[in-house]
Amino acid sequence: MKLLTYRIKHSGEDYRVGVLLDDMIYSVEGLKKYISDPLCKESLTGHPADFYRKLAHALPALEAALCSANPLDGISKENVEYGPVVTAPSKIICVGVNYMDHVKEMGHDVPKLPVLFSKFSNALIGHLDDIMGKEKSHQLDYEVELACVIGKTCMEVKESEALDYILGYTIANDISARDLQKRTSQWLQGKTLDRSTPIGPYIVTSDEILDPGQLKIRSFVNGECRQDSSTSQLIFNIPTLIAFISNLMTLEPGDIILTGTPHGVGFAKKPPQLLHSGDEVICEISGIGKLVNKVK
Repeated sequence: MKLLTYRIKHSGEDYRVGVLLDDMIYSVEGLKKYISDPLCKESLTGHPADFYRKLAHALPALEAALCSANPLDGISKENVEYGPVVTAPSKIICVGVNYMDHVKEMGHDVPKLPVLFSKFSNALIGHLDDIMGKEKSHQLDYEVELACVIGKTCMEVKESEALDYILGYTIANDISARDLQKRTSQWLQGKTLDRSTPIGPYIVTSDEILDPGQLKIRSFVNGECRQDSSTSQLIFNIPTLIAFISNLMTLEPGDIILTGTPHGVGFAKKPPQLLHSGDEVICEISGIGKLVNKVK
């Protein structure tokens, strides 16, 4: 199942949560009429801030409702604007230097433990939104990443159980302001500029991604392939990351983990190939789709 945040184009209305099926989007609120279980109905909401916090036990009912839905209830995806797949996560945890080739191109030592940093929800934008930040940075860089969305409260889990806590997977472009990032030993200021981090276009639920460690991952700038790798090259795989992070802090439904980027980032190329206004960046992961944005 593919979950997304959307609103009708040019409507100015609030974002709502929907489900994509055969290029048509069905609102969660509209699907509730096909659910008979009152507890599941009560748990489901189309409000993006609350949806993921209440979804866990109602997910099977939502899937069943989608199978029963009348196609006339759907909206063509061509008629919507996409929001970030989670609009207000309580935590956005990012993992740095987590592909071996990327470690080498950036001149870092191979980490013995996951390198963690954070973003905030002010940075998040949706599929087809404009990437902002050029007015604050002269060195914007692209980074395609597989992102995990937590589906239920996750605290001190074992690696063998970690995947059970993931609702699904999406694509993130961890846009990095390299000049700001490198000003100090702490990366935060270069990682969470307003409206700088695309995430989407939708969450593919974990039942459709049986092995997140075997996904093709690529990025393109103006049609030129810049990154081309596989999640099999992760230094710390997803179960390891979930176990490690959940032993530091409790992960909650809707929290997002960006798992790192492969080699090929613009900053490391000789000469550097950084982003300019008007550039189109496409991030692509097999089994999920394409995340498309332009730099403004």
